[in-house]
Amino acid sequence: MENQMTVIFNAVTENEAFARNTVAAFCVSLDPTIDQINDIKTAVSEAVTNCIVHAYPNKSADNKITITATVTDQSVHIVVSDNGIGIDDVNSAMQPFYTTKPEQERSGMGFTVMESFMDSLSVTPNTPTGTVVSMSKTIRGADWKEKKR
Repeated sequence: MENQMTVIFNAVTENEAFARNTVAAFCVSLDPTIDQINDIKTAVSEAVTNCIVHAYPNKSADNKITITATVTDQSVHIVVSDNGIGIDDVNSAMQPFYTTKPEQERSGMGFTVMESFMDSLSVTPNTPTGTVVSMSKTIRGADWKEKKR
């Protein structure tokens, strides 16, 4: 069975925790381990922070982030998108330590962190109309580990 949710919210720092916790709560039906839920929360946090910091240089109430999460048998698929300025060079942006905001002391590790915590990651630039980050993770809950023993 498949279940899906979509949430749209303002691209402001105060909503980052809301986003990661909403997706984490949605994934509970998969019976994730604490480590798996923390991986998902971290990846969503990085994706949302990228939207807030990089997609919308002009702060406005019209700046929105959309997250769609889909749960299937043992997986969660998460799409985080914005309608911001887009990414000119995705290959460079995905390299560790690459940042367009060094003056803000950004580490440039957002995509690297997402990639390390999720099973798959793709970034689709829609320059100049936004970016779409898609990521997936297979969840094998605590009951699966017990059955395997």
